[in-house]
Amino acid sequence: MRRYGYIRVSSDKQTVENQRFEINQFCQQEGLTIDGWIEETVSGTRTYTQRRLGELIQQAGEGDIIICSELSRLGRNLYMIMEILSQCMSRGCHVWTIKDGYRLGDDIQSKVLAFAFGLSAEIERNLISQRTKEALARKRAEGKHLGRPEGRKTCKKALALYQHEAFILQELEQGTPIREIARKLHCSRNTVRNYIQAYIMKE
Repeated sequence: MRRYGYIRVSSDKQTVENQRFEINQFCQQEGLTIDGWIEETVSGTRTYTQRRLGELIQQAGEGDIIICSELSRLGRNLYMIMEILSQCMSRGCHVWTIKDGYRLGDDIQSKVLAFAFGLSAEIERNLISQRTKEALARKRAEGKHLGRPEGRKTCKKALALYQHEAFILQELEQGTPIREIARKLHCSRNTVRNYIQAYIMKE
């Protein structure tokens, strides 16, 4: 039986140290040792087969344990989490999470618990996306300017993202993550975030 510590962060600015500390502390309390670490910097929305997590699941066997800080480190939507857990369970591999306190194995209780957790996370993200859509639609219906007045500091029309504002609004309404919008526009995530905060979300 092997034990793996899985760590995922979604950006270079985030640190893996907190997750590593949590896993090490948990293992000390449980009298366990980590046989291998898997660390990656990648969005949780990317399918697990395109991440190192997919390689880990493929090599995991009967009785092996994957330990991570929380279930959301595995994926960011219901279907992905359920698919990952299903793959682990079919191989006899267990998934333990520290913050959530879950020990998911090949039993009906684990499957129900995983489903409930994933469903609640999916509902929460959908509600956030819907609130964003409603807020943007309300501002447009009221005829409000979606952005700060021009002529202060940098003129909005002089910015490279100005010509893509309609596209950005459409993507936001569809719930597209800022990282994905930036990828489609071939610019940094911070550039897109700053533009949204300065010129779209402010009146």
